[in-house]
Amino acid sequence: MTGPDLSPDALAKVTAEIASTAAEYDRTGDLPWAGIEVAHRAGLLTATVATRYGGPGLGPRDTARILTALGEGDASVGLLAANSLTTHAAQAAFSTWPEHYYEDLLRRSQDGPALVNAIRAEPELGAPARGGLPRTTATLDNGEWVLNGRKAYATGGTGLAYHVVWAVEPETQRVGHLIVPGDLPGITWVDSWDHLGLRASNTHDVIYEDVRVPADAFREIPRQPDGGYRDPATAAGPGSFGHPALYIGVARAARSAFAAFARERVPAALGKPIAQTERIQAVAGEIDLQIVQAETLLHGALLRLEAGDTAILPDLSAIKVAIGRSVIAATQTAVAALGNPGLSRHHSLERHLRDALCIRVHPPQEDAVLLAAGRRVLGS
Repeated sequence: MTGPDLSPDALAKVTAEIASTAAEYDRTGDLPWAGIEVAHRAGLLTATVATRYGGPGLGPRDTARILTALGEGDASVGLLAANSLTTHAAQAAFSTWPEHYYEDLLRRSQDGPALVNAIRAEPELGAPARGGLPRTTATLDNGEWVLNGRKAYATGGTGLAYHVVWAVEPETQRVGHLIVPGDLPGITWVDSWDHLGLRASNTHDVIYEDVRVPADAFREIPRQPDGGYRDPATAAGPGSFGHPALYIGVARAARSAFAAFARERVPAALGKPIAQTERIQAVAGEIDLQIVQAETLLHGALLRLEAGDTAILPDLSAIKVAIGRSVIAATQTAVAALGNPGLSRHHSLERHLRDALCIRVHPPQEDAVLLAAGRRVLGS
């Protein structure tokens, strides 16, 4: 694999092509295959494949640039890409996949888009970042793992080539992930996704009934020294800024939509575009300020990490929260200034607002981050 073209012009072209179908997929809720195909042809879905596998091996800052461009075109495409890019980056760092499965994923990625996602949340438990163990089980039988359970919020739906399923071995209580091809018998999808935003992401429920995978498909997650299990998503890490990056793209799309409307809107009483009024110019400046702030936080944090500055590690979760606040503030400011047009489904701003609000659901969530930070500050 050769490296993708990440020049501003090339990424802008990808953004525009994906954006041309985003509204239709938002209306239908279908998987945004047209946008995914655009990202695949540009080499963006495999940009984090390690060089030892023949991939570009791009790092977090380039990944962030890719996801911002995709999210600006269609947030659902950005989310699907973020999950796949994160999986490839994790394999590059830790080599947790069985080689035969990962080679198959790479083969599929040459033929077309091959999406992959970690399937972790459950209807009863919710997201594991809040603690608890899965009810989904993986049991050894005649040298194979047998997977049973129901998962929620499994982004990608039937479009996933591979699932990385969080499960527990009942007898030993070992917790880990099973690498599961998406086309195996025993996998049933339940169309449960009817969400405010990211409507094309197909984040449905999935049921596993006696799904069998080889013994080497299980990767145990180590327990803490006290014997407990702590989910990695409870705190942001160096590789967890893909989601914030794509939502910065959503805010950028809102900024562009606001500017286009302001240039075209000519009220009869005003006799000129509202873009020429100081009020709208100040609003545009506020939107831009929030986006600049979010981008600076994102890339500033990643640059510090690249430089080996470990002092920033305790602050990464707070940085994610701050980025989320800026993304939502930018988008809400644009919508509020336009009034009814900004809330109409005839205008893309309404969709951007719905998508931007979804940044809050990605762990670690704001209340947990603030509590942890406050305890650290107070020394408790």
